[in-house]
Amino acid sequence: MDGTVQAWVNGWVVSRGAAPPTAEPWGWTIDMGMHGHVTRHVLGATGERLDETTVRKVAGAVTGHGVWLKAFHDPSVVSGWLDGDWWIDPEPGYLMTIPLTAGSAPAAPDGYRLRSWSHGGATRVMVAAPDGSLAARGQIAPTGETAVVDQIETAPEHRRKGMGSLVMRTLQHVAVRQGARTGVLAGTPAGRGLYEALGWTVVARLTSAEYAPPAAARS
Repeated sequence: MDGTVQAWVNGWVVSRGAAPPTAEPWGWTIDMGMHGHVTRHVLGATGERLDETTVRKVAGAVTGHGVWLKAFHDPSVVSGWLDGDWWIDPEPGYLMTIPLTAGSAPAAPDGYRLRSWSHGGATRVMVAAPDGSLAARGQIAPTGETAVVDQIETAPEHRRKGMGSLVMRTLQHVAVRQGARTGVLAGTPAGRGLYEALGWTVVARLTSAEYAPPAAARS
């Protein structure tokens, strides 16, 4: 299994309050228990080490709606391994890492309010705008030497003002204080630019697929 993928799985379940991951020969199964997101199967290999036979076997055993498949390879490749019962996000995600180093805690610009709090193993950060509305948010789940950054969001009217960077730097500072030395995240194409500007590096592409057979097939 790829160590970075395992670190992401371990931190992600803490961040989202999911069930502890069940180890499989090919990766992990994670129960979420939510409508539209019941369970996810995460393949443990990345790139060329992820083979078609394994993906087809895991996908072929899925029969229920709300089950997701996470495969660390480009969608253009993985899509050829899945049949028409699967909806495949055409845009790749990105598994990214960064060495975490100690530094001073960042401060919010004048008029903005920065707050962080911890609950259930995850630390959440919020930036409130001068009018009290949400400017940006995010969370991080340290699990020993690694910490997983998750759910980074910046309100449209506050983008390109450094709010996303403020949240990321605050989360990284929190993780270092809790003993983490490496940050891990699975980012979207929209977020990749921000993360790379802050020193994060792409280590693998990510395909997200949902089991969603046509209505005719379901009936």
